[in-house]
Amino acid sequence: MTLPDTMSGIVLTGHGGPEALQWRTDLAVPKPGARDVIVRVAAAGVNNTDINTRVGWYSKNNEAAEDASWAGAALTFPRIQGADVCGHIVAVGDQVPADRIGERVLIESCLREVDGHELERAWYLGSECDGGFADYVRVAARHAFSVESDLSDAELASFPCSYSTAENMLTRTRVERGDTVLVTGASGGVGSAAVQLAQARGAQVIAVTGASKAAALRELGAAKTIGRNDDPVRELGSGSVDVVLDLVAGPGWPALLDVLRPGSRYAVAGAIAGPLVELDIRTLYLKDLSFFGCTVLEPEVFGNLVGRIERGEIRPLVAATFPLEDIGKAQEAFGEKGYVGKIVLEVR
Repeated sequence: MTLPDTMSGIVLTGHGGPEALQWRTDLAVPKPGARDVIVRVAAAGVNNTDINTRVGWYSKNNEAAEDASWAGAALTFPRIQGADVCGHIVAVGDQVPADRIGERVLIESCLREVDGHELERAWYLGSECDGGFADYVRVAARHAFSVESDLSDAELASFPCSYSTAENMLTRTRVERGDTVLVTGASGGVGSAAVQLAQARGAQVIAVTGASKAAALRELGAAKTIGRNDDPVRELGSGSVDVVLDLVAGPGWPALLDVLRPGSRYAVAGAIAGPLVELDIRTLYLKDLSFFGCTVLEPEVFGNLVGRIERGEIRPLVAATFPLEDIGKAQEAFGEKGYVGKIVLEVR
């Protein structure tokens, strides 16, 4: 097909509140490099990272925001955000087989190749380069994974970022059948994905969540739930857990190490209760704990995730959908956290 010259989308004009997001109808349609594909976006999920990027949360120097991207550098504006993308390939570069045109794809959010170059440090779609909150997005062909599924575009768009993050945490911590896994922030996109994916590996899952969402998480596969304000040691016992998958951090963090058995594993991919925690270093070394900070995906993670989707081993959790131009309302609903799973923007 012949691509149009312009497209519609949402651009982030700078760090700030929702007013920094602008709906535009005159954005240039990207052109493929030799190893790229152009994807016509059908749906794109909403994530914590969208809001964190917008407000500059990733920066440790908030006034200057010199390190506010996933890669630890300053963002460039305007930027099209959107890390979760489902769509169809509509154009390919010279070095990409033409028969890929028409494929329905999910885009791997963690990018190791951009503009034909291997990256020394991975970028994230919608952070260091433009993402899926527009009609079209360009990505290296290796990051566009064909998917065969009866699920809708919106359902598929709920998977890429959150589920690959969860699968990466499980991969890094080597979760296997018989492990007991504690998941914090279990009702959110990554947390609910982790519950499903850990259960699919044969682990026993304990979910930390609010009382109103406990039943939904047990339906997803959690063997037990405890409240956000409960003391994990009192509820579970000291040294009772093999793996902690943490998305919360905050002031209650030390108790997460107390429930781990000696020789166990802790992984973190979020800090919604606050990024600064108190660590008694003796707990770390006397219990022989292994810590994993999880951002960059292991090479096998996204392909494994697509396989699980195609085999029906995990199911999407779409709490609500909004038109792309209503991103402000979608992010407001996202911030209220009154749901289990994901909110998705429909692009067409």
